[in-house]
Amino acid sequence: MQPCISVLWTPAATGARVLRVFGDTPCPAVPAAVAGRPVTEIGPYCFSARREPEGGTLWGPEGTDGAPLHPLCGDFVQEVTLPQSVRALHNGAFYNCRRLRRVTAGPDLRELGSDLFTNCRSLAVFCLLAAPDEPTGLKKLLTAAAGDIAAEFAPGGRVQARMFCPEYQETLHENTPAHIFNHSIEGVGYRYRQCFAGGAVDWAEYDAAFLRADATEPPAALCRVALGRLLFPFALGPAARAQYEDYLRSHADAALALAVQARAEAAVRLLAPLAPDGCRQAAALQCGRTGWSEGAALLLAGRAPTPRRKTYDFDDL
Repeated sequence: MQPCISVLWTPAATGARVLRVFGDTPCPAVPAAVAGRPVTEIGPYCFSARREPEGGTLWGPEGTDGAPLHPLCGDFVQEVTLPQSVRALHNGAFYNCRRLRRVTAGPDLRELGSDLFTNCRSLAVFCLLAAPDEPTGLKKLLTAAAGDIAAEFAPGGRVQARMFCPEYQETLHENTPAHIFNHSIEGVGYRYRQCFAGGAVDWAEYDAAFLRADATEPPAALCRVALGRLLFPFALGPAARAQYEDYLRSHADAALALAVQARAEAAVRLLAPLAPDGCRQAAALQCGRTGWSEGAALLLAGRAPTPRRKTYDFDDL
């Protein structure tokens, strides 16, 4: 059964601007069109409980037995899928959505306001419905989220590439007597957010940034960078593959801790042949403590098992 979604909207220059979304799910998909107009804009504080929208027209069902639908805003919201027609996010669209963890959008989302993801402490993934080498507005999205954030490229809904950008801090320090502001940036996450050319990710530059990040970033962050590239190796050259595998070998404990915590079977399969026996055994014990028997079996086997192949009986043809 599809979630019941209604929207408060107003006409925009190129289609419809959504001012508020109503429904019965914390993971709404915003309609692609409203009253015959394509949805091209998400209005100010649309998913934020900080401010009530003014004006607009309600479009869509009223809910079961005529009961009003729940406003999808604030801490109720966990995941939001925007239609590919959306081109603009206005100021504070997700302000104070503390449980928001994932935003899915199309490649044409390029116009971004301010304070979009302020206090979105759980935000973990931007998913782009675009090819990994396609120009998108991802660079602006990543700049709007200074914390740890991953980006996935999933044309047709299937992930083809994944990049992880660690957090960074950007501050201004005033030299009071001279009235001069000193701009400082800390963290390799800023460099990762600059690995774009013509709006598309420069994967070679992204991989090259790993060498400069090794000395400054905590292992957990760099393990996530390495795992993302090896699990979805789009445009991954042999030298970059080797550097990621070497890093995971030398930081197998941190990488396995991430994989076990997330119960990420694909990551465990990748790490099993790279990790020393002691790391694998310790991770297997942790799997057992948390009731994840499949992960323990993969780790104790010592290598990624070969998937069974289908067999065919040609006598039946």
